Amino acid sequence: MVSAIILERIPQRAPFLYIEEMIDQTENSVTTKKFISPDEDFFRGHFPGNPVMPGVLLCEAAFQSGALLMSFVIDGGLDGKTAVVSRIQNAKFKNLVRPGDTIEINCSLVEQISNAAYMKAKITVAGKTALTIDFACTLVDKQ
Repeated sequence: MVSAIILERIPQRAPFLYIEEMIDQTENSVTTKKFISPDEDFFRGHFPGNPVMPGVLLCEAAFQSGALLMSFVIDGGLDGKTAVVSRIQNAKFKNLVRPGDTIEINCSLVEQISNAAYMKAKITVAGKTALTIDFACTLVDKQ
């Protein structure tokens, strides 16, 4: 079940919501998590007989955590705006995420310039790094 604070602060919804609980927040970081259900639709085709969570969806979990972080650190929160990814750098995939795993995403703010936030994230499974990534999100007006 997705926590209310996530639903209040970012626009993504199932089936494209890849964080479900905020477990920690500091002035410049947020830690979230999600249980990766064996019933996720993407496992049917990625890869049959050897299911692995797609790396791009791990990146999306990091980006959603970043949007949640922006809702806390940007003056006025997202307030009628949407955080969209504007840069991706240094994505490193280190371990696989499989059905039944719980991912933990730690996202921290590196720098904020106007309506852009430069962040880094690390996703772990059972203490092992699955992904590290640097990225930026920029606030844009909702249509």
